[in-house]
Amino acid sequence: MRSVRTPLLLAVVLVAAAALTGCAEEKKAAAPQLPERTCFGVFTRSDLEPLMGYGETVEVSGPVDARLTAARRGATCNVYVDGRGRVLVTATRRPLEQSFTWPPTDPNQPAPDPLPLGDKGIVWNTGARVALACKGSEDSFELELGLSGSVEHMKPGTSRALFTALMTKYLESAKQQTQCGV
Repeated sequence: MRSVRTPLLLAVVLVAAAALTGCAEEKKAAAPQLPERTCFGVFTRSDLEPLMGYGETVEVSGPVDARLTAARRGATCNVYVDGRGRVLVTATRRPLEQSFTWPPTDPNQPAPDPLPLGDKGIVWNTGARVALACKGSEDSFELELGLSGSVEHMKPGTSRALFTALMTKYLESAKQQTQCGV
């Protein structure tokens, strides 16, 4: 009688383990629900979905726009999934006389590629940066835009194209919001 119960008990344990594994996989497979528009109102849900990965809760922190002035020199937007940073978007305004110096990239990673946006731009596997001079009739300044994200859930070799597209969209919106060149 003992030999009949052992296989039955083992079968029940295996079925329960398979059911729990299935639930865990279903839970992991769910993409978090992003707001329809985020990060200064620039990006749509579908723009940022490739960087989100899996999770349950999304938290976005940052101002609603990137309208920078002499008094408000910077704006940062962070998108977190289950408390882990997934996207970082920055805008920095500096006096025209200052030049932008970017820290060197990680020597253990592939070198960045030039990005033909603004006056100076680069794109690498986990982000992009652009700097441009904004010379207007009333106000002149330099603007630096940064964008980085978690690419661990993306197909290798696809992130630079994504960051180039995101930065192109961000640059156009940031120029309008900061009144660059107006």
